[in-house]
Amino acid sequence: MPGALDLILENPAIWRGDQYAKVAVDSIATGFPELDAQLPGGGWPRAALTELLVSRPAGELRVLIPALAQLSQAEKWLVLVAPPHQPYAPGFQFSGVDLARLVVVKTRSDGESLWAAERCLRSGSCAAVLSWTGCGSPPAMRRLQLAAEEGKGMGVVFGTTRHAAQPSPAPLRMQLSAHRNGLEVQVLKRRGGGWAPSVSLPIDTPRINESVTVRNHYALRQVNA
Repeated sequence: MPGALDLILENPAIWRGDQYAKVAVDSIATGFPELDAQLPGGGWPRAALTELLVSRPAGELRVLIPALAQLSQAEKWLVLVAPPHQPYAPGFQFSGVDLARLVVVKTRSDGESLWAAERCLRSGSCAAVLSWTGCGSPPAMRRLQLAAEEGKGMGVVFGTTRHAAQPSPAPLRMQLSAHRNGLEVQVLKRRGGGWAPSVSLPIDTPRINESVTVRNHYALRQVNA
């Protein structure tokens, strides 16, 4: 017979640390079912900001490529703000991303990067805006979150794990690390709360590196902030 505490914990109104409320979130599938299962809405949230934190380069862009390929089929832009290396256009094209919808914004400072990311997110003409600004101040991140809500686009900020303990208004935060067979993903924060188990994604490392290797400009559009 179950005890009194067991009966209480079976009540769906009771929050437990190993569970989360699967709230309704407009999202796009990540392309990795095991990761989708840990995310409210079953994918990357639209109209919201996501933080991806790494201790060192881990091919982190590859975790977003399936979603970017889907989003590039719409009549909106995919924007990369201040990527650390010249994006490798053939790698994007091989992964199904329409290069005609991809724009790279070059900036001279984190301040310019945050400004460009905010403007793009707020415009309503961008399906996704990826920004390598580092983790800005909470007020700056809040502005990006509000801009994503207004423009209905998917916002992503790449930062470092040293900012993991810093408060953030981003509804979704993840820590990524490389291993021999791909990427290890730990959800640090998500809508609905609850602890999430780490997820191992079988991503091919050479293809990860290809998408951020310094190569020729190919057919990518580039603009200055």
